[in-house]
Amino acid sequence: MCRVVAGTLELREVFSRVADAAHRVVAFDAMGITRATEAGGIILYAVAGTAGGGTPGRELTFEEISPALRGQGGRVVRIADAPRELDVRHALDREIVGSGALSLLAGPIRRGEAPLGGLWFASKQRDAFSERDEVTLAAIADLLAVALEHERLTDAERLRLRRHRDLEQLVPTLARALDVREVFGQISEIAQKVLPHDRMALGLLEDEGRSVRIYAVSGAPAPDTPESYPILESERDQLDWDFQIVNDIEKEMVPSSTRRAILLKAGMRSSLRVPIYLDGSRAGGLAFHSRQPGRFRTEDVDFAHRVADQVALALSHQRLAEEERRAEEARAAAARLEARVRRLREELESRDGFGRVVGNAKSWRDVLVQASKVAPTDTTVLLTGESGTGKEVIARAIHRASPRADQPFIALNCAALPEQLLESELFGYEKGAFTGAAGAHSGRLEQAAGGTLFLDEVGEMSTLVQAKLLRVLQEREFQRLGGTRVLKADVRVVAATNRDLKGAISRGEFRQDLFYRLSVFEIHLPPLRERREDVLPLTARFLEELGRGMGHPAPGISKEARELLLDYAWPGNVRELRNALERAIILSEGGLIQAEHLPIPVASAGPGPARGAPLASLPPEGIDLDDLERELVGQALERARYNKSRAAKLLGLTRAQLYSRLEKYGIS
Repeated sequence: MCRVVAGTLELREVFSRVADAAHRVVAFDAMGITRATEAGGIILYAVAGTAGGGTPGRELTFEEISPALRGQGGRVVRIADAPRELDVRHALDREIVGSGALSLLAGPIRRGEAPLGGLWFASKQRDAFSERDEVTLAAIADLLAVALEHERLTDAERLRLRRHRDLEQLVPTLARALDVREVFGQISEIAQKVLPHDRMALGLLEDEGRSVRIYAVSGAPAPDTPESYPILESERDQLDWDFQIVNDIEKEMVPSSTRRAILLKAGMRSSLRVPIYLDGSRAGGLAFHSRQPGRFRTEDVDFAHRVADQVALALSHQRLAEEERRAEEARAAAARLEARVRRLREELESRDGFGRVVGNAKSWRDVLVQASKVAPTDTTVLLTGESGTGKEVIARAIHRASPRADQPFIALNCAALPEQLLESELFGYEKGAFTGAAGAHSGRLEQAAGGTLFLDEVGEMSTLVQAKLLRVLQEREFQRLGGTRVLKADVRVVAATNRDLKGAISRGEFRQDLFYRLSVFEIHLPPLRERREDVLPLTARFLEELGRGMGHPAPGISKEARELLLDYAWPGNVRELRNALERAIILSEGGLIQAEHLPIPVASAGPGPARGAPLASLPPEGIDLDDLERELVGQALERARYNKSRAAKLLGLTRAQLYSRLEKYGIS
């Protein structure tokens, strides 16, 4: 069918060819095409067949078409029983039913969002059309849009040439510039030969028609001429006039009119104004002014309209060019964003064997898009989410996609160090700053100079260190421990936490002002249980990587093991999944992984909440999260027989993070 349309752009010939071709894929008794009018109605352009009603060339208003035929939101309309579903009180419905059509399929023909017309099939059989026919109609409509748009543009061009044959000199002048203001003086000079005037001005309506912006003026405007002026209530009705001739500006115009004051100040005494229309709506006016009273007559109106039409055409071209420029900028921005997302994915993929980039869950794609948007900036980023969701991987990817990519990426786990050691590691220290400080030592802030400082588990900082970090973010300067010299902090800070910082603020454990500084751009990483559709793709990636690292092909996994993986809640998230699979590969000795090969936290815990099922309700008295965490740590120690490395693994924590919690809760 594409070859049928490609042969010609003449609409009637295209329609005839398409009707013949459409018979091969759609069973219909009649086929028709309509064209949209500027007034909002339609013209029955062409009809082939013996059902469907309507005479080609007839124009219908919107009121002559029932809501059932109009459709909603430009969708395809399928009428299975025309006599029952159509409303014969409307002219088109009445004609369709009278023609013997029992079923109908109709859809819009569009150019982007702009309606060009419609395409319909009619049949003398009830319920003759299917969903497959809807798809076919939409495809044919897309092909016909080319011919219909060509027809519309051809008609517009014929009208333009007919109306402006006396103004051919304006065409090359207007064609030389995309901005009408650049050639407005030349337009005035050409019009001067037919319609003498001392000044020509183009005003465009603003503020819903309550004011006028002086868009272009021939010659130098009078001093202190405003760029725009209000339209008086008494002048509003003049906007609907086809033209306005003022023979004596001083006597005939409203004394309080700003327009009158501007013209008199410029020495003008008479005026002729005609409207400018863009896209069928009044957009402003083109005015000719003279220092001679009574200079303009009704005989001048037609020529003034012709000049206005030419200016409107140039304005339309100008707007189209501006829209195309904006569209091109939007396309370029979208391409840049897509490239950043692609680079981010590549960075995540090549970062290490953890494969955290795998997945198509919307929440995960949103993380990548947000990270790619903030990466080119120098904005502070706060990554939130549970342990094991990939916060450091995202932090490194943001760094690699930033202008600081060639500079260091320095990471510091705030939960792994006690307060004094964390402070010295972050800010550095001078010789003798504390016992054992045998020499000066640069901190992570200095090591990250020009690059990115990643503060993991920032919620574990003491309030003293928080205060010093706040100064770094506010003043971009710091001092080493035991030092007096002020050092500059040329770093981008990316922080991460698995804690509820707002809750910590309410308990007085975290500074609110520091939170605001860190959370300029917050990205929340979803837990694995909220992206369950990614569990099996992640599993496949991990098995491939782990198998390759162990020197054999990726092992298979049984159906029962897969179901167990999908049903488990994964409190340790992606990190826990990888660890579980690594253990299972070892136990299966490279063979098929069975359910019993999965580690105890998975195999013995039983299925977690069913996918999509709500979590258990909170008790009425609520839950103390610290008590819950203390209980979980104790359970993990018991299950691991007080092997702290294994207990940390069960909880999805590092050994340092577990030791921090043991100290916090006084567990020995």
